[in-house]
Amino acid sequence: TGIEFERLNNATGPTGGKIMKKDGTEPQAVAILHCVGSRDRNYKEYCSRICCMYALKFAHLLKEKTRAAVYNFYIDMRCFGKGYEEFYHRLLHEGVKFIRGKAAYVTDEAMSDEERGRLVVVAEATTLGQVVRVPVDMVILASAVTPQRDALEVARRFGMGLSPDGFFMEKHPKLEPFSTATDGVFLAGACQGPKDIPDAVAHGAAAASTAMALIARGEVEVEAATAEVNEEVCSGCKVCQDICPYGAIGFDADRRVAVINASLCKGCGTCVATCPSSAIIGRHFTDAQVVAQIDALFA
Repeated sequence: TGIEFERLNNATGPTGGKIMKKDGTEPQAVAILHCVGSRDRNYKEYCSRICCMYALKFAHLLKEKTRAAVYNFYIDMRCFGKGYEEFYHRLLHEGVKFIRGKAAYVTDEAMSDEERGRLVVVAEATTLGQVVRVPVDMVILASAVTPQRDALEVARRFGMGLSPDGFFMEKHPKLEPFSTATDGVFLAGACQGPKDIPDAVAHGAAAASTAMALIARGEVEVEAATAEVNEEVCSGCKVCQDICPYGAIGFDADRRVAVINASLCKGCGTCVATCPSSAIIGRHFTDAQVVAQIDALFA
């Protein structure tokens, strides 16, 4: 994988920064496979964003440290950042070969003398309109960026949502990509989605500055239209506790009633509609108030 090659290339790595095969010899040909798991309906449909550029970096390092022929198998080159497109053109001049087509599979079954004892990357070169077989000595996988395995548990603890891809859901994708539905909880970096280093730094700076503004203010305004529990009616069934999207509802084991944390409650009304005992009331949106508004509308 890319991380393993990064370690191999590092001066403190097992080979002292020398790029070599298991037998200690220098590879004569290296294949870099883009989008391994990314942009794939069978695995992750999203683009991992960082893969194209670190794959190009690997190609440059291979050309700098070895005499190997370097092949990049890609779907699309997504060089979106400052100076990225220029770096891509630099590699074209360095002699790196680019084959537009996602690799179908890698095999060690030889069909010619050239392929014997080597790995063979099989792919459809879309620009040529034909299937190609490229024998190489090393294959580097640019694998998909995925969320942490415990992302769901963290989201539950902090009252955050998850996107369909499993990353933490932001409050607004354009205006507040660093905020969450829970006040005081902010996102920074790749936990919100795949990001390169400049984007992650900017994202973290935005989150930190917003958090500092809250701290400097000393006090914050909370939502007035929160929910409250009628303890005389509450049966302690805990249905509301499981349904609250913000984790604002707890349970008092001594009194056997639900307890709402007003600082976390957003007044969405989910618990009000769900409570089988009608024990939860939405402040400023009680049943009587809503019925009165409807009567006034049709009067």
